[in-house]
Amino acid sequence: MKSSLKSADSFGVGVLRMLLSSLKNREIEKRAQESGLTDEEIVEVLRKEAKKRREAADIYLKSGRNDLGEKELAELNLIKSYLPPEIDLKEIEGAIRKVIDSGTRDFGTVMKEAMKELKGRAEAGTVSEIVRKLIR
Repeated sequence: MKSSLKSADSFGVGVLRMLLSSLKNREIEKRAQESGLTDEEIVEVLRKEAKKRREAADIYLKSGRNDLGEKELAELNLIKSYLPPEIDLKEIEGAIRKVIDSGTRDFGTVMKEAMKELKGRAEAGTVSEIVRKLIR
């Protein structure tokens, strides 16, 4: 944030302040001011904020508000730069196949077990698409 302030990057500063605010709100929800948030919780907050930006950008672009849509996409790209890289689709598919091979073919159960296995390394939407494809 300091480097954004020094370079007079008001866009970056705004996004970082929004992220810090979201993290602080999560700490308050958790009532964990003293112990702070774990890395997993921080990544979870960042993923939620990224998802908000992605959904807002889709809505703006569909309604013809390209200026706002592109602003949301720029925010999304900045947030993604702070997220750990997602694992590739083959690893996700392998984890899901492992769950299905254990005898479970119910969508909800497969999703639950696969998300435990992938634990924050993949988005639920991506996992859901692959589960639907493999269960058929």
